[in-house]
Order: sequence, then structure tokens, then C-alpha cells
Amino acid sequence: MMRAPPFWDDTAPRSSAALTRALLSPLGALYAWAGARRIRTTTPAPAPAPVICVGNLTVGGVGKTPITAALMRAAHQKGLKAAGLSRGWGGKLAGPVKVDPKLHSVADVGDEPLLLSRLAPVYVARHRPDGARMAAEEGADVIIMDDGHQNPSLEKTLSIVVVDGVTGWGPGTVFPAGPLREPVKDGLARADAVIVMCPSAEFAPDLEKLQLADLEIPVLTAWLAPEAAPPSGPLLAFAGIGRPQKFYDALVAAGGSLADTASFPDHHAFTRGEIETLADLAESHDATLITTEKDHVRLPGGVKGSVTAWPVRAVFREEARLDALLDQAMDSFAASR
Repeated sequence: MMRAPPFWDDTAPRSSAALTRALLSPLGALYAWAGARRIRTTTPAPAPAPVICVGNLTVGGVGKTPITAALMRAAHQKGLKAAGLSRGWGGKLAGPVKVDPKLHSVADVGDEPLLLSRLAPVYVARHRPDGARMAAEEGADVIIMDDGHQNPSLEKTLSIVVVDGVTGWGPGTVFPAGPLREPVKDGLARADAVIVMCPSAEFAPDLEKLQLADLEIPVLTAWLAPEAAPPSGPLLAFAGIGRPQKFYDALVAAGGSLADTASFPDHHAFTRGEIETLADLAESHDATLITTEKDHVRLPGGVKGSVTAWPVRAVFREEARLDALLDQAMDSFAASR
């Protein structure tokens, strides 16, 4: 995965960034046209069980996987058997296959499916309908699809769009001119709810700037909260996620003391040599080497023990509204049958 180029940042110097975006805008228009045509001309396969899609409108991480995990937990609390469904980005298996952490590696199924499989059965399938059928055949009451808002192959019972409350839609331009996978208006028109991911419980997102103030669908607010305090003493933090700085900021906000940081591209496949180099750097600072849970599952087996994984989970301002979305999906699917 590439790093986000500087001109995707709407706070970048206007002259050079705007010129680059303008030069790339014809390609962005072509990308948007191709995606819209695919959605318009594809007939989705019928869903064999309620399908809740957790997607986004931008390239890169916004917090979809923690939201997927939160829905899995909510389903479990209601006595429902949830299953995850993923394309398995970065994995070599086309599927459909049920993820087995004892058998499969990140190279097989990708990092998110391995992480989510700790909570519920997860199925990887590049052709999503095949994975959904397998999940339903094995008893899933509800299927939570991690990513896929722009994938029209499978009927969605409920579509949730997740957006970063700080970076929003960037400069509002479509890839490669910007981070958008499709125009915001088009993507929101197919959404049943929006979840704004905030850096903290105190943060108030600008709904006007995010084009969410006048939506007639639910807009929820959530943030990532640590499940444990960071280790005491100096920390050397590293991450290969969409926005590594969010991880570093969260560590500091939770009381962590950062001695140094190291950032890698999203979904980076860490090598033993890289981790050994980071371990040497941590030792020079007398620091603990720490990373995200998502990054930790991508570490080579022999070095995982030398790195602390810092677990976080999505917390909602109004938890009942997440339960209501789950109920809405279950009721809507039942009414359609």
C-alpha cells in the first residue's frame, strides 16, 4: 500500500497541492465514472442472511475494523451468531474460506480477518456472495462485512459509512487526485448510517464541513479507547496503518511516554530484520517496543514476543444507537423475506 501523498492533505500549501490535484482530476473523474457504472450495472446477489456493510468513502484507514468488532460484540450480547466477511486484502487465498488462526497467516488471509477471527467466525472471499453463503450455511445469524461499500456484488441489508472526524474527506477529490473512492454525495446516497470516528470523547466533529448536518439518516459518534493503559516508561511506537499518527496521539493521550516513533505504509508486511532494527533502537532509548493489534498480527512469528500490542476498542457516545442499527438490519431482512 502506498503512503498518502502530501497533496491529499487539504491543509497542504494551496499552490502546489491544488495544481497537482487539478492535473490529476481527469483521472479522478474516470475512476469515479467507472465505479459508478459498476454499481449501476451490477445486480447484487441475494443475501442469505442480514448483511451489515461497514465501509468508507476514502482510501486508507478510518476505523472500519474496530466498528466491525463492535458490531460483532453487540450481536453476541443479543444472542446472535455473527460472522465476519472480508475480501482478505493482502492475502493470497481467493476463498471462500473460513479463517483459522492456527492454520492461516497474514499472507493467506490478510491482517483484519485474522484480528477479527478472535471475536467471531470470519470468512474470506474475493467474490463476497460465496463467503456470505458459506457463513450462512455454517449458522451465521448476521454477517458483518468489513469494507465493501463500493462493491455491488452482494445485497446489503444495512450500509454504514465510517469517516474520520478530523481529516474528513480530505480536499474532496477522487483518487488519484485525492483520497475519495467516489464522490461524497454518491457514497452517502447509498448509506443507511454514518459513524464519525473522533480522536477523543471530548472532540466535537464539524458536521457541516463533513456534509452530514442535513442527512436524514443516523449519524453516530465514536472514538477508540484503550483496553489497557500503555506500559510505563519510555515507548518506541511503530505502526503500518492508514494514519499512524492517530496511534501515537492515542498513546500520549492515555499517558504513554514516546521516546521515538517509526511509521510504515498501510498493511506493511514487516520483516524480521525491520523488527530487530526497531528493537535495537528501542534498547538505545531503554524503551518498550509497542504497536497496534492490527500491526502485531503481521509480525513474523519469531519476534512477536518482543513487541507489545496495545488493544483498543470503539466506544460510542450513545451505545444504544449502535444496538438500534443492528435491530434495524435484523428487522429489515426479516420483513423482506
